[in-house]
Amino acid sequence: MSNTPLFDPRPLQADFDSAAEDVKKLKTRPSDDELKELYGLYKQSTVGDIDTECPGMLDLKAKAKWEAWNLKKGVFTIKFTLSNQCYRIPNKER
Repeated sequence: MSNTPLFDPRPLQADFDSAAEDVKKLKTRPSDDELKELYGLYKQSTVGDIDTECPGMLDLKAKAKWEAWNLKKGVFTIKFTLSNQCYRIPNKER
């Protein structure tokens, strides 16, 4: 991992937090496919690659959420440090 920060992450983190709140205030409910896309992107950006086992086939909601997140596996994650520096972390280095 490089020790050189990519950029100042504060504006990016503020934009992400604002967008996450805005999604909660939508006037119309997104379609199921849109909800799965939003869920997968949110989990990948906040947690990184999926780290749980696939739920059983009878738990349809949990399985759909797991699959949405799993589809985002391998996407780069931006890691924010306590000193407000930002690094792009490939999944193989996490």
